[in-house]
Amino acid sequence: MAGGVEELINSLYEMVQDAWMIPLGGDKCIIEKEKVLDILDEVIAVLPNDLKMARDIVEKRNDVILSGKRESEAIRRQAEEQARAMLSESEIVQEARKKANDIITAARTRSQELRKAANDYCEDSLKRTEEAVAKALDEIKTSRQEFRNAAIKAAKQD
Repeated sequence: MAGGVEELINSLYEMVQDAWMIPLGGDKCIIEKEKVLDILDEVIAVLPNDLKMARDIVEKRNDVILSGKRESEAIRRQAEEQARAMLSESEIVQEARKKANDIITAARTRSQELRKAANDYCEDSLKRTEEAVAKALDEIKTSRQEFRNAAIKAAKQD
């Protein structure tokens, strides 16, 4: 059985729902130990992939930020070169300085926008991943505790 963490947890949930109830056991039930352990092993195997995805998102965010910085630096250098080339005439020099400043300001603004967009994207992606992993872990812990309780009750009745 291969699938995402949610699919595996749903399988555990269905297994517990469909389990035979223990007579006079209240909410206690009997489940297949090996099947549950196999599913839990798969959950453990899938979680590192989810964590790798989160790391990839952070790496992409860093790449976007670095790209924005490079673009900003290239634009700044281009503006400085244009400004130096226009130094020969005073009226042209004033216009060149204004354009250079406008380009630098635009580059800084663009860089900040890119950084903010990358940060927002990564924050949202990491938040969703963290919530999914936390939910999966909570569900695993709950299923494991239910399994233990059922095993203890079954052992007591034997």
